[in-house]
Amino acid sequence: MSSCTVIAATDLSARSAHVAGRGASLARGLGARLILAHVASDEGGALPARFGALGLGRARDKPADLLTEIAQAHGAEPRLLQGAPDAALAGLAAQEGDVALIVLGLHRERGALDLLRLTTMERIVLAAPCPVLVAHQPPDRDYAQVLAPTDFTAASAAALIMAARIAPKARFHAIHALQLPIGAIFKRGNTETEAALKRAETLKAGFLAMPGLPPLAEPPEIVPGGVHQVLAFRREELAADLVCIGAHSGRKPDSLGNYARDLMRAPPTDLLVAKPG
Repeated sequence: MSSCTVIAATDLSARSAHVAGRGASLARGLGARLILAHVASDEGGALPARFGALGLGRARDKPADLLTEIAQAHGAEPRLLQGAPDAALAGLAAQEGDVALIVLGLHRERGALDLLRLTTMERIVLAAPCPVLVAHQPPDRDYAQVLAPTDFTAASAAALIMAARIAPKARFHAIHALQLPIGAIFKRGNTETEAALKRAETLKAGFLAMPGLPPLAEPPEIVPGGVHQVLAFRREELAADLVCIGAHSGRKPDSLGNYARDLMRAPPTDLLVAKPG
């Protein structure tokens, strides 16, 4: 019997094209069950008998048929859910018990609405009892290079630890973007620069002492600059195919960090987001 479960959540659109395949690949590696879930709007309609037998509620025939077809192709159990996606998926994870991972597709842009409120993906990450993977790339190979932009918090450590579970043969790299006070310029010997470097080195030492971290290919790099610029350069240099990040910094443990939100909305490659364990 499988020791854990992977939930692959699809909206049955092109944005979720790689969700089932990546979920199947990761489930095999973890020795896990795979559930393929779709959250449908409550619009009525008769549910096929095969779904009724699973206690999955009511939904349109067409989404149910398509969900079943995709699930069968990837050896998954279909689950048709109702309600808000964040609550429905969190509820499914709680019901199933030991869920190792939820796999999602790409974010659907909503223009001005995204500036005013949390996206569906962000609400799912906050509600989920486990890490969330955004499947962006075709699942034709295992992850080989994992890059962790880290603020040296427990959430960053949790992301790396989960990355090691789903990519045990990969090489792991960590990078920290050193951001100085507004108006300050990075210059060795400068009081502000040296204070920032000393603090980052202290945080790094604490981070490396956290239990369960995978061996890193090199010590975490501390690079001056903006987080986006530092990550973009290092990811391209490494050809990283998985980026893993903590959902938030230590300052606001119940909300998403701005950088995590930015990455989820436009991931440069597959993205793993984790909260502290």
